[in-house]
Amino acid sequence: MLRKHVVPLAALLAAGAVALLSACQAAPIVPAAQVAAPPPASAQAPAGTSDLSLLSGTAKSNNAPMGTGDWAMPNGGEPIGAAAQLAPKWVQLTASSAGNLDPVVVNGAGLTLYRFDKDIPNSTSNCNDTCATMWPPVTIDPGGKIFIAGIDQAAVGTITRADGTRQVSIDGWPVYRFANDTKRGDTLGQGFGGTWFGVTPTGGKAGAPADNAGQPTPSASAAQPATTAVLFDDANFSDNGASQGVAGSGCQNVSRPGVASSVAAPGSLKLWSQPNCTGESVVINGDVSDLATINFDNKVASVFFG
Repeated sequence: MLRKHVVPLAALLAAGAVALLSACQAAPIVPAAQVAAPPPASAQAPAGTSDLSLLSGTAKSNNAPMGTGDWAMPNGGEPIGAAAQLAPKWVQLTASSAGNLDPVVVNGAGLTLYRFDKDIPNSTSNCNDTCATMWPPVTIDPGGKIFIAGIDQAAVGTITRADGTRQVSIDGWPVYRFANDTKRGDTLGQGFGGTWFGVTPTGGKAGAPADNAGQPTPSASAAQPATTAVLFDDANFSDNGASQGVAGSGCQNVSRPGVASSVAAPGSLKLWSQPNCTGESVVINGDVSDLATINFDNKVASVFFG
């Protein structure tokens, strides 16, 4: 009786092997090199900014409406209360100087921005309620715009506050205003309580050399080619003077040659001293707050993108 079952069992095993082989042939193995990989970190949006627009230049150079965003200062710039701390549709982050702090980040109204040592970078603000009245957080509406000059875009992000609003951060550090600073150049919050300091373009403590020594400026690192740039008549991306935008591919002549003292650009480009990309030239990798430092002040007549 046992021999009667041996052959059918062997035939069944053989048939199964043929079916398995056919299935393997029907589903070819894809080489690992052909499997799509996630984009590198450098190609991803900074933390918490996927729905925001990060734009090179200042609010003025990007034609933001007057009386909005950072410019909307209740009571003519007097300290604001919690009721007025509404998330704006745009904010500005500009590398500049204020008082004895150089560099330090200021907002669109030219007011100094600060960081708080008790915060947890990339995570938590520990300044809420009464604290947030004295130190208004820099918040942004969903889908809003952040205008950036002199700061690496990769360093700009947001965190979610306890009340659900989104606070702008630099290198992970949430940033704030100080309510007693009411005009450009005020730095009354510097060193307050030993925990509040102006924030530098790299997220460090302004006025603390040890925190900033040896750190490259954003323009010192390699950058992707830019397709737009904003040229400011004054150094430090100042809105006190005029500015002009230039965009496109290849060589582009500027509308007002020979007046630029600083350039905001989200990547690398070549500046030329004569129209049609002739004359002297210099390559920059991102923002340059003072063209005099590279011997190109009041010389830009054309720009080459690509």
